[in-house]
Formats: sequence, structure tokens, C-alpha cells
Amino acid sequence: MKSSKNAELAKMTLPKKLSLDVKRAIFRDLVLAQDQQQSVRQSRQAVITEYGISESDLLQIEEEGIEKGWPPL
Repeated sequence: MKSSKNAELAKMTLPKKLSLDVKRAIFRDLVLAQDQQQSVRQSRQAVITEYGISESDLLQIEEEGIEKGWPPL
């Protein structure tokens, strides 16, 4: 995860809707964090902090990514 670059990217798109590319990057980082043996809670908190988004935003992105089968699923 590249926290400063990712946080800047997410902040540039807020409060507007996040772009599809940013949402996919957030989802990818969430899945990769869980693949690295972080708990769901830990991985969510890390991504929330990294991208400067709300928990609600993350949960919506997570749901969308699962429904649409975004990589790395």
C-alpha cells in the first residue's frame, strides 16, 4: 500500500463520488491486506486510514467489489 499517494488520490475525488479506478484500488488494497493475514477489522481500518474515507464508503466499495467480482477476487 502506498499511503500518501493513495490518500491524496482519494482526497482529490472527495466529496465527489469516487472514480471507478479509485474504488477498485481501495478494494484491491482491502483484499490484499486480508490476504496478508490481517483480520477483516484490521484491514478495513488500514484502508480507511490510508485513503481517508469513511467506514460507510469502504463498506459500499467492498460490497460493490464483491458483487462485480473486481480483482483480485
